[in-house]
Amino acid sequence: QVQLVESGGGLVQAGGSLRLSCAASGRTFSSYVMGWFRQAPGKEREFVAFITWTGSSTYYAESVKGRFTISRDNAKNTVYLQMNGLKPEDTAVYYCAATLRLGVRYQNSYEYQYWGQGTQVTVSS
Repeated sequence: QVQLVESGGGLVQAGGSLRLSCAASGRTFSSYVMGWFRQAPGKEREFVAFITWTGSSTYYAESVKGRFTISRDNAKNTVYLQMNGLKPEDTAVYYCAATLRLGVRYQNSYEYQYWGQGTQVTVSS
C-alpha cells in the first residue's frame, strides 16, 4: 500500500507556472505507474498525465500537452507536475494517483488504487 501527499498548489495569474509534487510513502514507489488528474467545480475528474515506472514513458491530455510536464524521482519517492502557461480553465483540485496494474489504459481514473487528498490550483485571468 502507498500513501500519497500532494503539495505545491496555489493561486497564480494566467500565463504563470506552478510545480506540483506528490510524495509517496513505502519502499516500492518504482513499482507504480503514477498519474495526475484534476477536478474542477461541477465537473467530473479528468486525466492530466501519467508516467511509467522508470519515467521512460509519459502521456498527456491534449488540453495540457506542451504546457505541462510530468516527471518522477524514484530515489525521493516523488512525482512532479510542472505546469507552465497556466490558463483559467486549468483551475481545479489536482490529484496524484498510483496503480500497480499492468497493461491497462492509464488515462482511466478507475485503474488507480491509491489517491492523494488533492491540492487546489487557481488561475486568475
